[in-house]
Amino acid sequence: MQKPISKIVIVGGGAAGWITAGLLAAHHNADKGQLAPSPKLDITLIESPDVATIGVGEGTWPSMRSTLEKIGINETQFLLHCDASFKQGSKFINWCTETTHTPLQSPASYLHPFSLPAGQPQFDISNYWLPHHEQVAFAAAVSNQEAIAKASLAPKLGSTKQFGFINNYGYHLDAGKFSELLREHCTGKLGVNHIRDHVDDIHLAELGDIESVKCRGKGLINGDLFIDCSGVKSLLLGGVLNVPFICQKQVLFNDCALAVQVPYDNDDTPIASNTHSTALDNGWVWDIGLPTRRGVGHVYSSDHQSDDQALEQLITYLTPSIGDKASDINPRKLSIAPGYRASCWHKNCVAIGMASGFIEPLEASALALVEWLASQVAEQLPANRQVMDTISTRVNKQFEQHWQQIIEFLKLHYVLSERQSDYWQDHRHETSSSDELRHKLALWRHHVPSVADINHRNPLFPAASYQYVLYGMRPNYTAMPAQLKPSLKRQAQQLFNENQQRTMQLAKALPSNRDLLQQLASHPFPLI
Repeated sequence: MQKPISKIVIVGGGAAGWITAGLLAAHHNADKGQLAPSPKLDITLIESPDVATIGVGEGTWPSMRSTLEKIGINETQFLLHCDASFKQGSKFINWCTETTHTPLQSPASYLHPFSLPAGQPQFDISNYWLPHHEQVAFAAAVSNQEAIAKASLAPKLGSTKQFGFINNYGYHLDAGKFSELLREHCTGKLGVNHIRDHVDDIHLAELGDIESVKCRGKGLINGDLFIDCSGVKSLLLGGVLNVPFICQKQVLFNDCALAVQVPYDNDDTPIASNTHSTALDNGWVWDIGLPTRRGVGHVYSSDHQSDDQALEQLITYLTPSIGDKASDINPRKLSIAPGYRASCWHKNCVAIGMASGFIEPLEASALALVEWLASQVAEQLPANRQVMDTISTRVNKQFEQHWQQIIEFLKLHYVLSERQSDYWQDHRHETSSSDELRHKLALWRHHVPSVADINHRNPLFPAASYQYVLYGMRPNYTAMPAQLKPSLKRQAQQLFNENQQRTMQLAKALPSNRDLLQQLASHPFPLI
């Protein structure tokens, strides 16, 4: 009789550790938010008292709504506790060229929204937009989200139920406060054991599984399955089990970031409804709007500029919005090792979050990958050690596929650019791109990106994401089709017209991000 998997030990907290704990507990130990009298799993999270949350993972995908709902966190409580706001996509500024042009020439900016183009997935409207690419930007033609986000409007009304939406949305949030909320909820509502202690040693069993971790104060803690959420140190998967790290710096060069928090001048300053990503000479800047401040960071390659040059660029970026205060900033430097582990699940250990890999914050895929992998562990939790290797093999296969797509999709942003510094030219050099991406770019000269271009199930980025980036940066990239069926042209025109009408209706009906958050703050919500 095989011993069941019943004791889970999570090493490391932060968003990765507490999301994992929450999803495991909600899936196995709770029913409709109520903890079962006899929980199936004993879940212990060990968190070092000396390791602070990195605190810059401030953007999520729409998947976070489902994650919070599964864990049982009230949305209004989350928004107010985490100083959160609504995110409807990512706006890319000056990625195409150094100089500013009108949107219909060479786009100075474009939006990658969270909503699919009108008609998708049943009907692909992109072919029918191509003949009009000089008149209207792709995102504006196929989605109302560009106009809504540009006006800093919310994705729903105050009367919309929690986690419901009119436009698909994720969140901007304070990462430190988010981890705090998750910890309070998991320990207070879901029965997760929380230990603040240092892990000084890791003991292996005879066949190479992890048997226990030794804490400085609590001593030995045994487990059946160990989750490594120890960040870039990857104490268990990388450090003890020696799973190799696959470096990707030769593909995506950014290995540093300078991060700073910027207050608003006025309490009623509009809250941006999307992440702003602005290209610079040797990297780019993220700019995230929260209710009380902005989170800003310069991501760059140390091979192409020094830290002092990066700081100068960040100050130049901030000066138009905060004036002379920009020269007084004291940003925190973050080091990035772009790459991922050869597998995320080895023996009886799963690495989640930065312990399994990290590339760069472009498109905010880090938390989305945490959610996916934590959900896989919760939903496919092995009944016993005997079947664990079968499950880990298929999870590892999809983990590899997700990383390959993340790298390809992020690289697409760089190779389409026509910026001329060495940094951007090096990104376009064929030695830094995969054959697969080059073949797709050649194909997209004649065919719009489609589901046929993605060769695995449940991709993180659908074909629509490739369309938004490709036609946002290069509106005339694909040759116009020689012939389009009149009936389908009429169907596409109807979708274009309906999108335009819907945009005008929502522009009048939707409150601003700030107004909706203030409205939600006036309503009571259940405390933990």
